Amino acid sequence: MKEGDPTASVETLGNGRLEPGFGLSLTPLAAMGLFLGVGYGVLRLPAEVLLIAAAAVAGLIARRLGYSYKEIENGILTSMMKGMPAMLIVIVVGALIGSWIACGTIPMLIAYGLELISPTFFLVTACVVCSVVSVVNGTVGTLGVALMGIAQGLDIPVGQAAGAIVAGSYFGDKLSPFSDTTNLAPVAACANLYDHIRHMLWTTTPAWLIGLGVYLVLGLMSGGDGAASIDVTTSITTAIGANFRFHWLLLLPPVITLFAAARRYPVIPGMLVSSAVAVLLALGLQGLDMKTAVSSMASGYTSLTGNEVVDTLLTRGGMESMMHVTLIAFCAFAFGGIMQSAGMLDVLLQRLVKVANTTGKIVASTVLASITTAIVTGSSFLSILIPGELFAPVYRRRGLAAKNLSRTTEDSGTVVVPLVPWSIAGVFMAGTLGVETLSYAPWAIMCYLGFVFALIYGFTGFAIAPRIADDETVPGS
Repeated sequence: MKEGDPTASVETLGNGRLEPGFGLSLTPLAAMGLFLGVGYGVLRLPAEVLLIAAAAVAGLIARRLGYSYKEIENGILTSMMKGMPAMLIVIVVGALIGSWIACGTIPMLIAYGLELISPTFFLVTACVVCSVVSVVNGTVGTLGVALMGIAQGLDIPVGQAAGAIVAGSYFGDKLSPFSDTTNLAPVAACANLYDHIRHMLWTTTPAWLIGLGVYLVLGLMSGGDGAASIDVTTSITTAIGANFRFHWLLLLPPVITLFAAARRYPVIPGMLVSSAVAVLLALGLQGLDMKTAVSSMASGYTSLTGNEVVDTLLTRGGMESMMHVTLIAFCAFAFGGIMQSAGMLDVLLQRLVKVANTTGKIVASTVLASITTAIVTGSSFLSILIPGELFAPVYRRRGLAAKNLSRTTEDSGTVVVPLVPWSIAGVFMAGTLGVETLSYAPWAIMCYLGFVFALIYGFTGFAIAPRIADDETVPGS
């Protein structure tokens, strides 16, 4: 067939099916970009429905190529099965967060973290506190509200304060085994969760340290001799202290999970043991009844301290809260499953490999794809899932460990999303902190230096892990 012939988009295979050409294979991706860019990015329609619509386009093309509905369905199920281990982890994370709040572990960590705030070193302290809290529970929640109140009392530029809070929050989110995106990245790339976390230290740590250095210089330049307004901090710590009993035993739940991670025990059993211990502590130390303590694992914990900030901060968790994450992941996997089973993904990858023929170009292509997805969709989930599904075979063929891919999608997807004004994370941060996204974006230094280090490593080969036999295990194993 001639290159300019529209019918050149397909070729006949020996088994009677048609092999898609590059143009036809690109059509579902173009449809998804249109649906998500306009429907999700502009009209704010549910991403799940738009992903299903994109999957329907891919399905219609697969039918045209001669694939039966049963074959398409099997492709979807195969793709979803790959995501099941991570989805189970995400659901258990919801139970973990709810039980840790109910027993007082998270409230105690928040209260002690707030007491570390110093006028001169506010930016550094805010970033560190948010980092620690978000590592422990996978999210910093509305702790930023209290920190912003203190920043205003210290006459600290709100853009700088918000930037430090966002950077710290996403530093901890990236390295937390309880974070939904941290669990999704390795499953999309077919890597191991803890290998993924350790590998991210190479890019995340230097980006975070450079940010801390900038915050330190800014704090020292400000003089820091003004009297701190601690009303917000006092009200929060007082409300938490009046409703929760603090004890060193509350450190047991996080110690259990960290011990399990250090010994490389299976993730889910370790989390369940930690949650069970947290429920027992909620009964023994906090005096909760059995129904309330156990329900915190299913539907989350409901805070009734009377302090609006505290109640917003501590009303969260539960397995039910993770259903949205699970649903959007399954919808994305359905799209990828059709693309792969109908051979369209292979066609795109073959064209991609011709361009991305070096490690540096592969990493750069991943960075570009993740950032583009983040900008078009405004979703940290999609900026991980779509490039992860697309590039996983490319990394394998190049002899690169899957953790290189999972790290790069987080460096250029997860932490870039809060810098996009129309993204869910950008809208949430701007609304919660009361600061325009573009005002805090320059000061959320860690959020954009991560992918810079990823590019440097990709082209120099530094901290790039080779693929070893059996190094790509099922996440959560």
